[in-house]
Amino acid sequence: MKKFAFLAEYLREIGILTNDNLFTPSPMSLALLMKVHDAGYVRRFVRGQLSPKEIGEIGLPWSEWLVERTLRAVSGTVLTAELALEFGLACHLAGGTHHAHPAYGSGFCIFNDLAVAASSLLEQGKVERVMILDCDVHQGDGTASFFANNKQVITVSWHCEENYPQIKQAAGINIAIPKGATDALYLFILKSRLANLLEQYRPDFIFYDAGVDVHQNDRLGYVNLTDDGIFQRDLYVLKTCRDQSIPVAVVIGGGYDRDERVVAKRHSLVHQAAKQIVGIL
Repeated sequence: MKKFAFLAEYLREIGILTNDNLFTPSPMSLALLMKVHDAGYVRRFVRGQLSPKEIGEIGLPWSEWLVERTLRAVSGTVLTAELALEFGLACHLAGGTHHAHPAYGSGFCIFNDLAVAASSLLEQGKVERVMILDCDVHQGDGTASFFANNKQVITVSWHCEENYPQIKQAAGINIAIPKGATDALYLFILKSRLANLLEQYRPDFIFYDAGVDVHQNDRLGYVNLTDDGIFQRDLYVLKTCRDQSIPVAVVIGGGYDRDERVVAKRHSLVHQAAKQIVGIL
């Protein structure tokens, strides 16, 4: 959990995060949350009434602090989406809880911020077709389940074929990354598909889940990208989308290391790529 604060600290150290470009989300609207997630599930989590089995599936012990952090993170993704519409590109310092399903959480994910933010944009009529590009090492199974029958949201998941969750969702577009893939293979797979997907579906808004659990030293990954490989991935995704003038909202996704400062620096790579893209445009 400390990685979020360490990420903000490191981005300030390297001059990317400043008082001029930092936005703080307002408290999460439970009414909005319950339009997307099962209302009973939302109430039980907020009140600390989840069953031991449900808490076990999530993998995080319940606390009032966890409620605050969870709601604020989801609100942050909603805000990031609004800022992306305004500025063309915006990055969250958290988010990417793609294993959360409509009525339950799993894999350290309680509410699906991507689903909530995408649904909010669509409901307000601010966008017509959303694409969720998920490059976390794990399949975005929860996100796929939300939008399995929604033609306005295209979910694309690049994920290690031999990794959590054990049972994969068939919905959405799923692109398997072989276990042990290195920078060259991963980038080849990404570059061979992304431009064609954008051309085929023509989204007018993109959420990008820039998970760093694809790193070669990640505890839960099974894919062998280097720091430079992750940076090149992020740079390519952001540039390809922005070259077509598609607004992009970035969330950080997963990343796991016993040294949370190390994983925070990996998460900073997408912010460094975003800064470079802004300099190019």
